[in-house]
Amino acid sequence: MKLTRVFAFMAMAGLATSAFATNGYFSHGYGMKAKGMAGVSTTNTEDTFFGANNPAAAAFVGNRIDLGADVFSPIREYSRTGSAQGFGLFDGTAESDSNYFIVPEFGYNRMLNNDLALGITVYGNGGMNTNYPTGQLDMGFCMTPPNTQPVPNGQPANMLCGDGRLGVDLMQLIVAPTVAYKFSPNHSVGISPLVGYQMFEAYGLQAFSPLSNDASKLTNNGTDGAFGYGVRVGYIGKVTPTVTIGAAYASKMDFEEFDDYAGLFAEQGDFDIPENWNLGVSWQATPQVRLAADYQRINYSGVDSVSNTSEPAIVFPCGAGNPTCLGGDSGIGFGWQDMDVWKLGVEYKHNQQWTLRAGYSHTDQPIPSSDVTFNSVAPAVIEDHVTLGFTYTLGSGNELTMASMYGFSNDVSGPVNQYFPVGGTDTIEMYQWSLGIQYSWKM
Repeated sequence: MKLTRVFAFMAMAGLATSAFATNGYFSHGYGMKAKGMAGVSTTNTEDTFFGANNPAAAAFVGNRIDLGADVFSPIREYSRTGSAQGFGLFDGTAESDSNYFIVPEFGYNRMLNNDLALGITVYGNGGMNTNYPTGQLDMGFCMTPPNTQPVPNGQPANMLCGDGRLGVDLMQLIVAPTVAYKFSPNHSVGISPLVGYQMFEAYGLQAFSPLSNDASKLTNNGTDGAFGYGVRVGYIGKVTPTVTIGAAYASKMDFEEFDDYAGLFAEQGDFDIPENWNLGVSWQATPQVRLAADYQRINYSGVDSVSNTSEPAIVFPCGAGNPTCLGGDSGIGFGWQDMDVWKLGVEYKHNQQWTLRAGYSHTDQPIPSSDVTFNSVAPAVIEDHVTLGFTYTLGSGNELTMASMYGFSNDVSGPVNQYFPVGGTDTIEMYQWSLGIQYSWKM
């Protein structure tokens, strides 16, 4: 398969799919070898996904191509109890549809000499997706003014009193060309400029129009796209014959605004990928067994549309330039907190053909209980993952790698948002699994 055709496939597939990631809107790992070890990747020098993990690895990878895809399935639920002063007029449960996604990834590396490498990684950073059906509530109840007797009218409404289905769809594709230099036999540095394209759509949020600076750019405007840019740098060092350490840092990816949703996201439609960094160590305990661990920090607090609270002190009326409303500089966000992710993995080389992997990762989900209502469309509540994987090496030296992941069910509950005055308790819940396959050509 020609490299240009592989890249074209990746570009089209990446923009045609969406997924809900597992650590906020980051994936639990990039590359099937890392995914088989719960995302441990900072010291990995065995594939070409260095542009998503640690650019310095390219200097040790050799000449190869990796092409893979995940089948990813997030199962999401949103429910409410105790609303309308305990009468339950706004109670209900909705399960998100669209439960299966294809997430592709691709990498290429070429050694220009023994110390210098050029490569490229193309991957989906992650995203957010929910697609709740309508009909849990009665639109008549939703339209009844406060302090009057609710009167049903038989028209269906979604869980947030909007018209039609409720949900969002965020897709993020990143291209990371990479250069790495081995400045001594066992140490390297690398850099990856990051070029991203993301697409977003929201629907069913009509009930929040009074909270928006521009209700015409709040919901149901189809898909909008935006380009963004950043950089990732990294270091890998083999400090002893059996111990390798690594570190990588990625700047915030600054994206263009979603103009069609300037009345939804803070700062007039701004939505960036936050800065993040990771540290890793691996130990070749025996010729067959390698143990590895990563620590990852994701600084969601640097992205206002993600980290701003969903219950700011809004100064009404909302309108163009009001900083406290949806779309304003200090307006409503998802309330996400920064994340610390711990990853542990083990790799066992059974023989020349078979390599087996397993891993576990843990984090504290980023959503406070006070922000549950707005996060009904982005229920990023997974905290624990377990993974299994393997690589089979063919006689040609090419490789077939598979990885599976299970994200344990978790939920968060909190009071219904004050600006959706129905009372009661909202709960969001999710579990997920994935199964991926990757084929690698050694050149």
